[in-house]
Amino acid sequence: MITHRSYTVEPWAVRETELNLDVLAQSESVFALSNGHVGWRGNLDEGEPHGLPGSYLNGVHEVHPLPYAEAGYGYPESGQTVINVTNGKILRLLVDDEPFDLRYGRLVAHERVLDLRRGVLERTVEWTSPAGSTVRVRSTRLVSLTQRAVAAVGYEVEAVGRRSRVVIQSELVANEQLPGSNGDPRAAMALQSPLEREDDLAVGNRLRLVHRTRRSGLRVAVAADHVVTGPERTTTRSESGGDVARLTVTSVLEPGQTLRVEKLVAHGWSGTRSLPAMADQVDAALAAAAHDGWQGLLDSQRAHLDDFWSGADVEVDGDEEIQQAVRFALFHVLQAGARAEQRAIPAKGLTGSGYDGHAFWDTEMFVLPVLTHTAPEAVAEALRWRYNTLDEARERATQLGLGGAAFPWRTIQGAEGSAYWPAGTAAFHVNADIADAVVRYVEATGDTRFEREAGVELLVETARLWRSLGHHDHRGAFHIDGVTGPDEYSAVADDNTYTNLMARQNLLAAADAVERHPREAERLGVDAEESAAWRDAAEAVHIPYNDELGVHEQHAGFTRYQRWDFTHTRPEQYPLLLNFPYFDLYRKQVVKQADLVLAMYTCGDRFDEEQVARNFAYYEPLTVRDSSLSACCQAVVAAQAGHLRLAYDYTAEAALMDLQDLEHNTRDGLHIASLAGTWMALVAGFGGLRRDGEGLRFAPRLPERLRRLAFGLQFRGRRLRVEIGADKTTYALLDGEPLTLHHHGEALRVSTDEPAVRSVPPVSPRPDPEQPLHRAPNAG
Repeated sequence: MITHRSYTVEPWAVRETELNLDVLAQSESVFALSNGHVGWRGNLDEGEPHGLPGSYLNGVHEVHPLPYAEAGYGYPESGQTVINVTNGKILRLLVDDEPFDLRYGRLVAHERVLDLRRGVLERTVEWTSPAGSTVRVRSTRLVSLTQRAVAAVGYEVEAVGRRSRVVIQSELVANEQLPGSNGDPRAAMALQSPLEREDDLAVGNRLRLVHRTRRSGLRVAVAADHVVTGPERTTTRSESGGDVARLTVTSVLEPGQTLRVEKLVAHGWSGTRSLPAMADQVDAALAAAAHDGWQGLLDSQRAHLDDFWSGADVEVDGDEEIQQAVRFALFHVLQAGARAEQRAIPAKGLTGSGYDGHAFWDTEMFVLPVLTHTAPEAVAEALRWRYNTLDEARERATQLGLGGAAFPWRTIQGAEGSAYWPAGTAAFHVNADIADAVVRYVEATGDTRFEREAGVELLVETARLWRSLGHHDHRGAFHIDGVTGPDEYSAVADDNTYTNLMARQNLLAAADAVERHPREAERLGVDAEESAAWRDAAEAVHIPYNDELGVHEQHAGFTRYQRWDFTHTRPEQYPLLLNFPYFDLYRKQVVKQADLVLAMYTCGDRFDEEQVARNFAYYEPLTVRDSSLSACCQAVVAAQAGHLRLAYDYTAEAALMDLQDLEHNTRDGLHIASLAGTWMALVAGFGGLRRDGEGLRFAPRLPERLRRLAFGLQFRGRRLRVEIGADKTTYALLDGEPLTLHHHGEALRVSTDEPAVRSVPPVSPRPDPEQPLHRAPNAG
């Protein structure tokens, strides 16, 4: 997209300078606005043309039967799919009785700007109707980061050249017609008109619709209020019925005169609250928004983002595209989780319906690490959502004959939503990923209240699963068999190294947590024997290693498999899962996404530098990156192994995944984890950031293309700024008590009075590893 001549590269904005219908759906994802609770795709204000209409409320979904050729015990019976809720962003326009439709007449000018500092989408259009009337339209849209239920649009029409009769129809619309689905027809049927009308209202400038989902039984309320400014004799009329509520504003504009509508929209949903309660809820949210007014919403949005950017900004000198991309990434990651408040952070955020709106392990391992150091309050809320779904996870574990809790591979409301068990049920590593996020958050914030109220129980129940899933052999080694690691091309394997090492961390963390919190341990029935069993299993966990090759195995026996025939695999046959049977993939040495390589990042203390170098050199030629989650992980470990140019190329791939639509599916929503991976590649890759208990470790080095990299972090109530140049790094504490950190192994003490400056050691040269044929980094 951004390589098209109508998209510009700017440090603080994404700007579209002309309308391109061929990438309209992609632009709707890029220009989406959200706060983690409400999501509005970047559809045109008038509603049409569109690629994929989208208005979402986090957690609002419909259920549908899951398809099975042959049923089996333990298979989930129903799936969950995000639905398009009542659309409150539509403002249709008629000019001298002709619909304002950019497919007709003459489009004189069209520009949209996603302003990353102000948190708004702005649009300017000049259009001449088929009959020759010309108008200029300006709009500004926001989804409030400070008022969770509220979104708003300022829409202004100006007559150009001659007198024009203008009609604006501001609407709430439910059950919009959606494009046909390429997926399961049963899911598609569930999404056809999923909302049943319960109530509608149109009084003065106030509109409201209340609906209920047909199967999941969720009540959705959306209301709107308006401030209209125009010439004398401007009139308004409101009406409602069924799936539409409408305010019609009519005026006659002389050249240069404007008609302006400020539309405030409030959203709410519940599975338990009554219809009157939901109507009152959205009316109250509108009252709060009206109290601040349009300008107040703009001001509070800017203030919120000023505070965010002051501690989270990443500055990149030497590559303008990556500079723009990392800020775009941080903005969308913030939007995905800022006000989710005990709801999931889906893989697409609230930018589209891809992956059915499900949350995966992506959240804990890619998104939450970024938010932990930039917006930690959002992390606590995301983990409390996992805590609130513990009952479903315990029930799933019991169904599988296991102890503790088995968290789902993909879900919206806590139940397993995957119909494919090798990549779903067998991917037990999601348990350890959640535990890792708990430990990371508590270490970075010192939030002992969260640990006591939710963290301990999450750690205990995930540890119990590992102890029941694994077993000790006759020599005492602890094995976890029949699991699927991050690489879904190696399913149902024994002793996946990533899974085993992450389970090890999970078991030790649980044992440590119950020692710190004996009351919680007693409440959960954890005794000294159980805690000791966790430690025994952790210390005895088996990590498969090939002594002959001198590398760790991705799982037991992986290195003896036949290598995939990359030579005879054509470029158009990627991704492999769409062109080859899983049976063939499962028994070959081919890696969908970083697995053992990811383990070297997340469990770095279990690998020395030589092992990192040898492992990376072995797995790099096998990794095809048929997942958007891979490039950022490979960037991090490539940088650690000294392959800085390769790390740079992988960073660019992660950064431009959506802005250049590298996987050709941005139309379905943004890849939030890959966006988060842009930060990971820069901060953990070139910055060398690693966790160190109650401290931080850095090993900064820059590739030749970058002159300077600077980033901010929050840690233990402090704000730290790190600035990396070609030959030196400066660590500056912006506020808080003095902090001890490590620079390439050297302990440093930094305070607000005195930054620490250290030189950057040179990189030890190593031969560059090769990638599979046709699968070199895609930097756009």
